[in-house]
Amino acid sequence: MSTRNFQVEAGHGLTFEVNQGDTLTIIDTEGKQAADFVAITRDGRGDRISPTHTRKRLMSLFFKPGDCLYDEKDRPMLRIVEDTVGIHDANVPACDATRFSVDFGVEGHRNCLDNLYEGLKPYLSTPLAVPEPFNLFQNGPVTSDGKMQVTDPTSRPGDRIVFEVLTNLVCAVSSCPQDIIPGNGLEVTPIDITIQAPAKEIL
Repeated sequence: MSTRNFQVEAGHGLTFEVNQGDTLTIIDTEGKQAADFVAITRDGRGDRISPTHTRKRLMSLFFKPGDCLYDEKDRPMLRIVEDTVGIHDANVPACDATRFSVDFGVEGHRNCLDNLYEGLKPYLSTPLAVPEPFNLFQNGPVTSDGKMQVTDPTSRPGDRIVFEVLTNLVCAVSSCPQDIIPGNGLEVTPIDITIQAPAKEIL
């Protein structure tokens, strides 16, 4: 079995390829750090991961081990095989430049949409083509009266979510740069990535 390890710099993004049969592990290195995650197929179709279609297939706002994450054509892309946190978000879009300039009056702040698009430019025409993300480790509870909230993650250092890759993908992860309101413990930290390829059979 071969292993590749990467680290997503705090507040930045990373794009990488995975193959069908790989095991993809995304790790909250220091705890309380949200990681926006997107994926598109590498077979030329350009199918994109879709939280909307995943929620429809699962009939749930949340996901757990055994569940799949689906693309826009209801085809499974990844299967969750382990999750040491159990709290993630599939409802909130990636933060973007407008979020920081309009809501917080801060220009030029790093943001998840730009982080994701930087590495996906060869595959996507504009930032608007970036899929809506799965916000791993993000704590986005839904209240009893139907309101959505965003608060600090419950993840601790080393917490992880592990996927079985079901088709060849290009993936991108953003270590969310939000440091103005709760969402990352007000301190942006790295995310670690481990990709394990299955051992090849010797005939």
